[in-house]
Amino acid sequence: MADKSRQQLFEKQAEIAKAVAHPLRIAIVDFLKDGEQCVCDIAEHVGSERSNVSRHLSVMVSAGVLEYRKEGLKVIYRLKCVCILDFFSCVTAVLKQQAKENEKLLKAI
Repeated sequence: MADKSRQQLFEKQAEIAKAVAHPLRIAIVDFLKDGEQCVCDIAEHVGSERSNVSRHLSVMVSAGVLEYRKEGLKVIYRLKCVCILDFFSCVTAVLKQQAKENEKLLKAI
């Protein structure tokens, strides 16, 4: 097993992965790629109730994926570290590779 500090790093990485491991949260991250948005616009974009979206946003804020600010009565969210988008680009590349491999397999049948 890795030393204690590496183990702690792996645990923190897992926390972040868990915080974005939900289709609605991925949709939120994708929506925020173009800049900050208020909860009302996020909820409308992802097609979910504000209360539900707020719970998901809270999880991602706690994990350090998002940050927010208040503007009057509105709460505005943004990606804390836009490099999270690189992770999803990588996941998409894995999916494309799997699709190619599955296509080859099906052609062989």
